[in-house]
Amino acid sequence: MIDSSPETARGEDRLVGSDRVLVVLRVLAEHPEGIGLEEMAKAVGSPKPTAHRALAALRRAGFASQDGRGRYVLGDDFLRLAFAHHEARPDHVRIRPALERLAARFGETAHYAVLDGREVVYRAKVDPPSGAVRLTSTVGGRNPAHNTGVGKLLLAWALPDDAAVTAWVDQAPLERRTPRTKVSAGELAEELAAVRERGYAVDDQENEEGVTCLAVPAFLTSSTRPSGAVSVSALAYRTPLPSLVEAVPEIHAILREP
Repeated sequence: MIDSSPETARGEDRLVGSDRVLVVLRVLAEHPEGIGLEEMAKAVGSPKPTAHRALAALRRAGFASQDGRGRYVLGDDFLRLAFAHHEARPDHVRIRPALERLAARFGETAHYAVLDGREVVYRAKVDPPSGAVRLTSTVGGRNPAHNTGVGKLLLAWALPDDAAVTAWVDQAPLERRTPRTKVSAGELAEELAAVRERGYAVDDQENEEGVTCLAVPAFLTSSTRPSGAVSVSALAYRTPLPSLVEAVPEIHAILREP
């Protein structure tokens, strides 16, 4: 994953050529309202002429444009490609009916996510019926795997034993998002062992306070290894975690529906 933070971007010797263009593209994606040239230069840690050259390259490719105020935004060609690619993914198309049924049944948000390194990426999301409070997660958004239900479910498959978990944790420190986040190898190994035994994972306000989640595997491309994980993410006051745990058989049944 490209880090577009100013700390990483600062220094011409650390951010050159195509790397700079990609970081500028990421910054554009983080500013749907548009961003000025001076702001962009500060965001990527480059002089204004350098940032302008990167923006010009993106404009030539149709991946950036300028609005009526002269601010830079993602170009229509980039959005067209991104949406076309997303809509063509078979997992996204196949799983959406199940997510719609889950969102309607529980009145909460349903997600489908895949593991990408140490993070999960949300490939599909269905919000509850209108009028309900909704979560801020987005398709294409990311979260650390260790503190999410979908992430722990997929890590339980990717890291088959305690030794593998310890080696994975030793690669980089685990972020503590809330006081409940498990950040030690021992805690995570114990949690993943429980996931393997019971077949589902939970996030008990470990990624965001006030939000709980229950995740189960989705076998879309293989009968033996999950292609991703499906979750019901809920506001804790409205749908307590124990009620989701009680509904695990029903969640599995909904996923099996044609």
